[in-house]
Amino acid sequence: MTRASWRSRLGFILAAVGSAVGLGNVWRFPWLTAENGGGAFLLLYLLVIVLVGVPGLLGEFVIGRRSNRNPVGAFEQLGGRHWRALGGVALLASVVVLSFYSVVGGWILRYTAGSVTGAYFGAPQQYFAAIDYGFGAVAFHVLFLAITAGVVYAGVDRGIELATKVMVPAIVLLLGGLAAWAATLPGAGAAYGFYLTLDVAYLRANFLDVLAASAGQALFTLSVGAGVMLTYASYLGEDRSLAADGTIIATLNTGIGVLAGLVIFPVLFSLGVAPGSGGPGALFISLAGAFAELPYSRLVGTVFFGVVALAALSSSISIFEVLVAYLVDEHEATRSNATAVVAGLFLVTGSVAAMVPSLFTLLADTIANLALTAGLLGFLLFAGWVLGSKALAEYESGAGPLARLVSVPWLYAVAIVLPLFLAFSLLSGIAAVLGVTLGFELLAAAAVVGVAGCIAIIRGPTAVL
Repeated sequence: MTRASWRSRLGFILAAVGSAVGLGNVWRFPWLTAENGGGAFLLLYLLVIVLVGVPGLLGEFVIGRRSNRNPVGAFEQLGGRHWRALGGVALLASVVVLSFYSVVGGWILRYTAGSVTGAYFGAPQQYFAAIDYGFGAVAFHVLFLAITAGVVYAGVDRGIELATKVMVPAIVLLLGGLAAWAATLPGAGAAYGFYLTLDVAYLRANFLDVLAASAGQALFTLSVGAGVMLTYASYLGEDRSLAADGTIIATLNTGIGVLAGLVIFPVLFSLGVAPGSGGPGALFISLAGAFAELPYSRLVGTVFFGVVALAALSSSISIFEVLVAYLVDEHEATRSNATAVVAGLFLVTGSVAAMVPSLFTLLADTIANLALTAGLLGFLLFAGWVLGSKALAEYESGAGPLARLVSVPWLYAVAIVLPLFLAFSLLSGIAAVLGVTLGFELLAAAAVVGVAGCIAIIRGPTAVL
């Protein structure tokens, strides 16, 4: 069976950007920024993107392109059958994320339609409470899932690539227009001050909390840890510079997230709505309520939620594709049959999440972050200590002089520095779930011991470190 591939470099970049530019940018990024000190969060988020996100993204790219397989097949082919379980972690993370993601996607479709009619303008909080869970939420989750499955069914080049070539530019243009309009609103200056000004005292007092939030957001928004970027890179040719493409993808994704903040915060400040109020529901309560009070409210609301819908679809398509690629590669299923099986799986898991609020919250707030962090930690240890020199060769294939200059530092970061950071983040998250209070020193020591133990176990003869 001939394996699919991207038609063009632009198609791959836009598809990867589309995967990254999702609800993480427009739904999750603004309220996390608001809850973590505005500019303080933004600074650490940008640092984590550069120092952790981009090198981690390249780690997934290296594994994917070298194997030309899905996550499970990639680790088996490159490391042996005992590594298949690591690919299974990626599949599990994909299931976890899309199970709640499609529910939120259904909310967005409903709000897009509600903006046209003005259905939520009178009482946005009551409207959200009436539609967030239950049979109505299941129906719109199914609609969102059906659109996602339709694009994936059409294939990598004729479906995913063509769709993202339309959706990603549309997201940028529409968000840019909304940002220009938001700059004219009263209170825009105060909004920019909150969003873009660093409060050093706040950062000093809340450094660990802000760092944990920014790290989780960076991994979520770049789609690393769930095998999405690994799968997308498996359709790449050897002539592409992974470093150049990864940098472009991370830059575009981060820019769109920052642009979303330039829309959302001026809207909230213009009507005196406190940033961060509403938490994860802020997009559907605080912001929706603000739209109701603004001129051209129905048009603005329709355009905004239309942008969010495009962003959500571009990401859900990429997560869906991970599981389809697994069935096609490992079980020789046709794309149509694989799409039907995966759609059936998410029909069940997403419907349960839409009916059980506690399960939705557990998936979205806790399990997703832990699964993505654990997945990326495993990927990077594999790239640095099992592939080793082979990872370096794959990174340098197609790379330019500047990328080659930093190739060895990249491998050291992937093998040692980033796993320490990710192990610390993972332990912190687990401690929070268990309600255990641990000091920074103890967590750091546990992270060092844990990663050192993993390295001692999995270090292979090809390692260069």
